[in-house]
Amino acid sequence: MAEKTVLLVDDAAIMRMMLKDILTKNGYDVVGEAENGIKAVEKYKELKPGLVIMDITMPEMNGIQATKNIKEFDANALVVMCSAMGQQSMVIESIQAGARDFIVKPFQHDRVLEAVQKVIG
Repeated sequence: MAEKTVLLVDDAAIMRMMLKDILTKNGYDVVGEAENGIKAVEKYKELKPGLVIMDITMPEMNGIQATKNIKEFDANALVVMCSAMGQQSMVIESIQAGARDFIVKPFQHDRVLEAVQKVIG
């Protein structure tokens, strides 16, 4: 079931771990992780996951640019952005880049699942 596969992208390992925990306990398969936008694009091309959960603020390439690059590679790519509180201006940019939804840190278990289920079921 490729649609239940998820690529986690965040420069903070603890955030990836928290997301992985929420997702795997709810039947999703975390197939890969990346710590910056460049690696995210590489991993997406390699793994072709059903969903990408993408942090916005990362070194080397931010999540918005990585989302644009992924969407250029695969117009049907599904991306949910995540970011810290107070970066609401980034929400609009994320949606314009092709993100389907947005979750804020610190992660709320239910909100993460709601976003993921809304996008990939």
